[in-house]
Amino acid sequence: MSDETNKDSFITNMLATIKEIQEELNELKIIKRETVRGTVKRKTVRGTVKRKTVRGTVKRKTVRSRTKRKTINKDRL
Repeated sequence: MSDETNKDSFITNMLATIKEIQEELNELKIIKRETVRGTVKRKTVRGTVKRKTVRGTVKRKTVRSRTKRKTINKDRL
């Protein structure tokens, strides 16, 4: 009989301590939620963004192809 009462009392004590620990954990979770929500996050500073080139655009002509060379008149020589 004493073994059964010892087992029953042990089980009730363990259940009581488990409930206490669960309550403490719940309180800690609530505290954590409040602290995380209360902080103000800073916006990140935008740096210069590299612009991507558009594919399929027409390539620019080089300087040589844009300018025409003047021909030398044979009369001037």
